Amino acid sequence: MTYQEGKVERQHSYQDLLQVWIVVEIIHQKESSGATMVSRALLLALAVALVTVEAAIARVKPLQRQGKIPGAEEVAIAEYLNGQYEQDASATCNQLVIADWGYTTDVNNATAEDALLQETLESAAFTKSQWEQYFRDANWETYEDPSVKRQVMFLSVLGTPALNNTDLEQYNREITAMTQIYSAARICPYTNQGCNIETEGIRLEPDMENVLATSRDYEELKYVWSQWRDASGAKMRPNYQSYVALSNIAAQANGFENMGKMWQADFETPNFQADIDRLWAEVKPLYDRLHAYALKKLRDVYGDQIPVGDYIPAHLLGNMWAQSWDNIYDILIPFPNATKVDITQAMLDQGYDVPRMFDVANEFYTSLGLEPMVMSYTGNSIIEQPDDRDILCHASAWDFCDRTDFRIKMCTNVDEEDFITVHHELGHIEYFILYKDQPITFRKGANPGFHEAVGDVIALSVKNPYHYQAIGLLENYEDNYENSINTLLRFALGKVAFLPFAVLIDKWRWEVFAGTTTEDKWNTRWWELRNELQMLSAPVERTEQHFDPGAKYHVAGNSQYISYFIAHILQFQLHRALCIEAGQSTAAGAKLRAGLELGGSLHWVETLKLLTGEESLSGKAMLEYFKPLFDFLEPEPEPVDQTVPIVEEVKYFINKPIEKIRGFSLHRYWDASFHELLAISQTTRRCDCDCVGRKECPKRNGSHGQRPRPYDHHTPEALQKWPRGRSAILDHGDQLFLPGSLKFVM
Repeated sequence: MTYQEGKVERQHSYQDLLQVWIVVEIIHQKESSGATMVSRALLLALAVALVTVEAAIARVKPLQRQGKIPGAEEVAIAEYLNGQYEQDASATCNQLVIADWGYTTDVNNATAEDALLQETLESAAFTKSQWEQYFRDANWETYEDPSVKRQVMFLSVLGTPALNNTDLEQYNREITAMTQIYSAARICPYTNQGCNIETEGIRLEPDMENVLATSRDYEELKYVWSQWRDASGAKMRPNYQSYVALSNIAAQANGFENMGKMWQADFETPNFQADIDRLWAEVKPLYDRLHAYALKKLRDVYGDQIPVGDYIPAHLLGNMWAQSWDNIYDILIPFPNATKVDITQAMLDQGYDVPRMFDVANEFYTSLGLEPMVMSYTGNSIIEQPDDRDILCHASAWDFCDRTDFRIKMCTNVDEEDFITVHHELGHIEYFILYKDQPITFRKGANPGFHEAVGDVIALSVKNPYHYQAIGLLENYEDNYENSINTLLRFALGKVAFLPFAVLIDKWRWEVFAGTTTEDKWNTRWWELRNELQMLSAPVERTEQHFDPGAKYHVAGNSQYISYFIAHILQFQLHRALCIEAGQSTAAGAKLRAGLELGGSLHWVETLKLLTGEESLSGKAMLEYFKPLFDFLEPEPEPVDQTVPIVEEVKYFINKPIEKIRGFSLHRYWDASFHELLAISQTTRRCDCDCVGRKECPKRNGSHGQRPRPYDHHTPEALQKWPRGRSAILDHGDQLFLPGSLKFVM
């Protein structure tokens, strides 16, 4: 029975009852005037029972009517999925998304809030009715058609509609309340702390975020950081307590231990948490080196304001949550005298506005042979913050479930960060468009991480000097070692710095849902994880009166976050695969298209294999990409005795022709004939894989950008001596440099 048929049936039932009532009245009147008196109530009860039984028989699932004929259930359900269900589910989804858009783009509108709640309940009623009638008891494991089998497998999990109406309404109200607190939060400016909050208060976007990004005043940063958490997270703690309890009730109604387990099931991986731990352990050494480097540089700026120890105060990293460190690149830049890359200033100088940012991003996708997306940032879309109402500014892409309406919602600023975000959000739109012809059950990413990875892999190709040169936002960029390290560091401040934050949010929530972190330890555990994973500390005391997780939108808004971690790992695997195809940009686009068109119709491992040739997630591609930076960030060796023997093999090469010593490595070797020593380093070019958008990609010799590595044969037989403060540096090209105390690594 379809949802619409169910409505019709209920109407028929009411009509039947009315007819029964009329019959009962006639009988009663006849009996009253004649022989035996019959109780009106008894007659009515009997009639209602008969109607109820008849209705129950009519509602017996069509699948059960098929009897025991082999395959009959699968045939019936396939016909239903391809026909009435597709139509009804798409229409229901469309109405819900319209209501959600109406509220999200006007969060203080009570009418929009009520409309969203009503549509949420209607959608839940539809989903629950379908589940009860068709999918709950379906024997999908026995189906032969893989598409039907996979659709029913997904549909056999009901989700939060498993809650009764009262609990479901409360669940939705708690989420709405938390997002309202988040979006409406204001604080007084640092320079006017006694302000009228209604007329002079500042918002998270763009005001507070700009302070965190640009200020280098330790106390101002601390003030804004702590005030935001007081105005947002701390106020929603009671809501979150109710939300957790209701979430777990819903998960248990679906057969899961808790909501954390239900979320993890979306990834179709039996040992999901163990896989996350493995991936994090794989990339953690890269983060550790970046963190140590950042701490040292920040101490140079803030001195003893940074406490002794290995933690960085969380408010000093240029971002409200320290999830991205891009905004302190000016502090961390390894080679300040290298080519200056200031894309924001270039955009302003060239008169960029928000629509132009979207047009340029759209052109990048179409250059790969992918679908144009102009409809998603024009018309009913919102790409700039309105002046007349509050909206949830968090950038997002929307699929209205009708295969034609796709929209962006974003409070865009003209700067490089949002320029990259625009490319990312259009990646979601491209994914929507390419899988729009799949059944509605498959209109989603191969797993939740794939959707984020698509936008990220495009952004990775955009945010590099070669692409910026191609679109006129960068001039006179020289491809040399210093510029390459600067560029890689800029990437790492967004890509690598983000990794532990992406792990800890859902790691904390999994523990909360499981009850291993109890409510009286919520904030304490949050900071234990921030200490352990990010190696950050709070700038002011944190207690259980606070609720710092709620100061992040995804916690308040009930959005999984581990998908971003998966995406950050996956994007480098995709990036490497697309690089291989990048001799012709449309070939890379064709490969990407082939994977995205599948949506969720295949297990993500199959989609991954199609796109990359690999069958598991791995951090190796990321480590390979950042290998030159990893080597650059290697900690300085401990001081050693300056009197050591000279390497005999070095003596051999003194005054020998260059071709005899090509590829030979030196590490702080010296003797009386040092200036006669000739050496040459092997030169490799790193494929930055802006080549996704370029006609040619440099051929690689070995791995990405192998930075010279130390020559480690420091044995008494090998070494003779080197002078204090003297290092030999072999750089790209056929030159030998002696720049004083710089460390040489090959």
